[in-house]
Amino acid sequence: MNNFNTGQIRNIGLFGHGGVGKTSLVEAMLFNTGVINRLGRVEDGTTVADYHPEEAQRQSTVHTSLVPVEAGEAKLNFLDTPGFSDFIGEVKGALRVVDSGLFVFSAVDGVQVQHELIWRFALNNSLPRIVFVNKMDRENASFTKLMDGLNDKFNGNFVPVNFPVGEGLDFKGIVDVLNEKAYQYDDNGQPKEMAVPGELQDQLSEYREKLIEAAAEGDDDLTMKYLEGEELTPEEIRTGLQKSIATGKAVPVLCGSATKNMAITDLTGFLAAYPPAPQCQDGGSMAALVFKTLADPYVGRMNFLRVFSGTLKSDTAVYNPNREKAERIGQILFVRGKQSEPTTQVSCGDMAIVVKLAETSSGDTLCDKDDKNRLDSIDFPAPNYTVAIAPKSKNDEDKLGDAVQKLLEEDPSLRVEKNTETKQTLLTGMGEAHVNIMISNLKRRFGVDVLMEEPKVPYRESIRGKTEVEGKHKKQSGGRGQYGHVWIRFESSEGDFEFKEEVFGGAVPRNYFPAVEKGLREAMAEGVLAGYPTVGIKATLYDGSYHSVDSSEMAFKIAASLAFKKAVPQSKPVLLEPIMNVEVAVPDEFMGDIIGDFNTKRGRVLGTDQVEEGTVVKAQVPLAEMFKYANDLKSMTQGRGQFNMEFSSYEEVPANLTEKIIQKAKDEAEK
Repeated sequence: MNNFNTGQIRNIGLFGHGGVGKTSLVEAMLFNTGVINRLGRVEDGTTVADYHPEEAQRQSTVHTSLVPVEAGEAKLNFLDTPGFSDFIGEVKGALRVVDSGLFVFSAVDGVQVQHELIWRFALNNSLPRIVFVNKMDRENASFTKLMDGLNDKFNGNFVPVNFPVGEGLDFKGIVDVLNEKAYQYDDNGQPKEMAVPGELQDQLSEYREKLIEAAAEGDDDLTMKYLEGEELTPEEIRTGLQKSIATGKAVPVLCGSATKNMAITDLTGFLAAYPPAPQCQDGGSMAALVFKTLADPYVGRMNFLRVFSGTLKSDTAVYNPNREKAERIGQILFVRGKQSEPTTQVSCGDMAIVVKLAETSSGDTLCDKDDKNRLDSIDFPAPNYTVAIAPKSKNDEDKLGDAVQKLLEEDPSLRVEKNTETKQTLLTGMGEAHVNIMISNLKRRFGVDVLMEEPKVPYRESIRGKTEVEGKHKKQSGGRGQYGHVWIRFESSEGDFEFKEEVFGGAVPRNYFPAVEKGLREAMAEGVLAGYPTVGIKATLYDGSYHSVDSSEMAFKIAASLAFKKAVPQSKPVLLEPIMNVEVAVPDEFMGDIIGDFNTKRGRVLGTDQVEEGTVVKAQVPLAEMFKYANDLKSMTQGRGQFNMEFSSYEEVPANLTEKIIQKAKDEAEK
């Protein structure tokens, strides 16, 4: 792979719903430019972009892959991204480092859920967009319906640059609006000019006028010339359209078939000429952003990066301001899927891989150590689908920590935590498929077998009543005995725990007060009802007795613990559960379903807010009802809903559920 200067580079994200043909599109471009001598198939797991085992198994993209295509004097750095919501973190990483987005649509299926979601992200990032309508050769394909769908779903000026000659099984080629010519294609994807069908002449005239108008809008001088009725030259149309695309005033639309390799050469040529080049200069201090990390078992840590300023060179010292650590740049690789070639430098705007960095992960900046220029990081989504994992064997347990750490380095949309209360390791991802693949990776890549379990709810216990009880620990077995004796008043409290003493006359010596408090705290760590921590208690030591020889701190600790265990059943004990603040953003038509579902989950709807994309429903819902909510929300909203949640408070569990929870806890304890 050659080195290209900044002006020759185009960084393009491939975005769209799963199954629209993004990977097949890149495959056709590689074939047409001579990189590969046969077209691979997603179904066979033989494409350049989808080279991970889990992608071959799923027959869909899971990881964003960097696939450069050299088209004449241009280098097109394609980032082929997943099309399913579970892997939206990969999309977010790509969005941060590309200069334009190629949105791929199926002419059969039209605008789909992930198109809407990613389009909104791109719009918020002011990212120039281009549309490719794929699968024009499939039965029921319709370019007109797809255009109608674009105009209905998105607020954009969609401008056809070419359009189909025939559709579905009658798809023969395309009409080039820019050059007013028509083309058909041979088996190798090469164009052959043909006459523009007479019935398409009016459509060509309509689209050409729309294209010229879009070009004129890109430049004030061209706008004046167009309004004055003067004809724009081909060069003026080209430069005007480039500016309109870069500013988002126009969204060009092209069409074809990736698997039949029809009109892909036209798309490649357009992408080499019209989307914006990186806005940076080769001179000045170096700054690069890592957008993806892979832990390769043979190569080591691989950091995918894009250079935003200066030139990245091998065998140099750099600085990571995110970690406040120095790094040494060793080997740099240009990659195309899993194929790689070493290089000594990466120009401003280009993308590459750096291997074996010690500290650097996704979202981190690498910069000159004398000019600590920290770039904006990546807005990775918060994971929201949780399962518990447990190692199958002692050997798995020993290896689990290191394996999980490597997965976390690779995927910032993954979270792993050890819950000290439930004694479970919780794995949280973006959805069921995401979590399942991570568990599969633990086994395949790191040899760690884990069992998947239901997460346990970290309940609490408390009391609502008030009682006074005696706790006495007395033991005599030859030699020095043990004696501790307390009277303690227990009542509910707003805080977690409050300890007071009202002892008069030295009934319990002051030096034993800390032992009493410690005994209570230790007893509260494992409650009486179901073994959950106890909170919301005020304990007042008001009387007791001691023995001048046999009393000790340990004896008073035990006495306090006995008092606690006696008091709780007499003090209207209750079970408390964590309540979460939940916000769900959905299109308006799903608002009623969301509210109704929260009612079935014992939730309280607090209100709704109108936003540009629809409605945000705010509610408080028990955590016990939310572990699988990511799946529920997808089902209710056809994948169009998003949610986040955070802890709010603990509240009393309804009486009809308390006994079931207590019995389940006792059964597990017996096991």
